[in-house]
Amino acid sequence: MSHRNFNLAGVIGNPVGHSRSPKIHNHWLHQHGLSGSYIAMEISAEDFPQVIKTLPKMGFRGVNVTIPFKELVLQHVDIVSDTAAIIGAANTVIYRKNGTSYADNTDSAGFINNIRDMAPDWHPDRGPALVIGAGGAARAVIQSLLWEGVATVFVTNRTRQRAEMLATDFGNRVKLINFSELTGILPTMMMVVNTTSMGMHGMPDLMIPFDRLNPRAVVSDIVYTPRETHFLRKAHKQGCEVVDGLGMLLHQAARSFDYWFDVKPEIDDAVYTIAMDT
Repeated sequence: MSHRNFNLAGVIGNPVGHSRSPKIHNHWLHQHGLSGSYIAMEISAEDFPQVIKTLPKMGFRGVNVTIPFKELVLQHVDIVSDTAAIIGAANTVIYRKNGTSYADNTDSAGFINNIRDMAPDWHPDRGPALVIGAGGAARAVIQSLLWEGVATVFVTNRTRQRAEMLATDFGNRVKLINFSELTGILPTMMMVVNTTSMGMHGMPDLMIPFDRLNPRAVVSDIVYTPRETHFLRKAHKQGCEVVDGLGMLLHQAARSFDYWFDVKPEIDDAVYTIAMDT
């Protein structure tokens, strides 16, 4: 029996109650006249393997995977994309018509497409980039910058061991620096990206020597609650072009939507408004 007339997708995580993905995807389903639904599913780690295998039997085209399952999902699908393998995490699973499951990471494309959209004058050969953080989001951002052609990506993280693992995985175009070295290196950075949760509602602000930022640099934050973080506000005061994290969320979501339903949704003012409406 075919479930293909009904477009079913969702997000799996724990917790997922605050996810904005259902609003975004359900808006696009309605906008494109597709019958179906995108739902949030909060499940336990012990149930995860069974759930991933059962969802296609229930008619799901695919799911987004969020914390804490982005790494675990790689062990429970048939095929892992090169992107997801390099990053070591996936945020999108596609259930193909031939019965196989395919995991990809759309965060890297989401990040770079948001930069292209919001800072169209930025070019990878403008100079080196600095990525703050060493988690899964940092890996996605670093990979996208290297693929775009940025010659050198500097990484700094409070826990040096995690950053060392990251630098080892990506090779000699990724350079590790200590937080204490930022004062000396920031003036030469043409892009600076916060991939940590610092600055998010309820978290301390990320503090760097803002007066050392190059005014010609593009400064981006993957945090989108609030949309204008302290980090972006201070960078803007230095004259930098700033890019907030909401566009990354929307661009990665659009890629997932296209995977599942073979429709490229438009990232317009309406979906920005819906994504911000809490």
